Amino acid sequence: MPSLRVNGTEIHYAEAGVGGQPLVMVHGTLGDQRSFAAQMEPLAAAGFHAMALSLRHCWPGHWPEQGGDFRIDTHVADVAAFLQALGKGPVALLGHSRGGHIALRIAERHPSLLRALILAEPGGELDPSLGGKPGAQEQAGAFGKAADLVAAGDEEGGLKVVAEHTGGPGAWERRPEDRKAISRANARTMLGQRHEERRPYSRQGVAAIRTPTLFLQGAKTRPNFVANVEALSGAMARSRVVVIPNATHGLPYENPKDFNAAVVSFLSAL
Repeated sequence: MPSLRVNGTEIHYAEAGVGGQPLVMVHGTLGDQRSFAAQMEPLAAAGFHAMALSLRHCWPGHWPEQGGDFRIDTHVADVAAFLQALGKGPVALLGHSRGGHIALRIAERHPSLLRALILAEPGGELDPSLGGKPGAQEQAGAFGKAADLVAAGDEEGGLKVVAEHTGGPGAWERRPEDRKAISRANARTMLGQRHEERRPYSRQGVAAIRTPTLFLQGAKTRPNFVANVEALSGAMARSRVVVIPNATHGLPYENPKDFNAAVVSFLSAL
């Protein structure tokens, strides 16, 4: 399994299509490089060097006794350093959910590293300038509850809370076993997300992004993710939205055929 050492940590990644145009993918909460298993070979076949990262402490890494460095800003710095260490020039960067939040922050802070940005239902909150409600902390509350359950030894209970927050009632029970296994392998990373200092998106920050951007949204997703896509895409001049049919927030896994086709179409047109 290849890896690059950046910022004092080993970033492991899966890859396919070495020699193609670089496309780096960043997973969401409770995910790792295996979250993009359904993207690797199709994107490689389309001419891309697909690389799916595992963020620090995510599988195959280990959760340390002290996980204080599991923060959005730390992961943004790690991914930026990874892109620089690749030495391949500006890349296409794809992020799903929490990974979408990280990818958007890369576009804000390190635009020279990117040739294109793909945000699959980016997670996080909107500030009032983007229509967010002051003090809205729905996600922080759900994730805090999940982290408390994990800390108390009820990992399955914590994973269920996260699944239902993103996918609605019964989401954990409906989830395929391979996806459950990935979540279980990363359950203790929820402890780091209690204090990760995730700031809301602002219109000023998002409007400054000039990287060509594709937003992907599941046709059956929850309203908070629709609100994020609508607000963020509306504030970004060089963006477009594609709705993926027959998919909720888990759109890369639930409908990989249409997800992959949208990615390839977008990048091929640049």
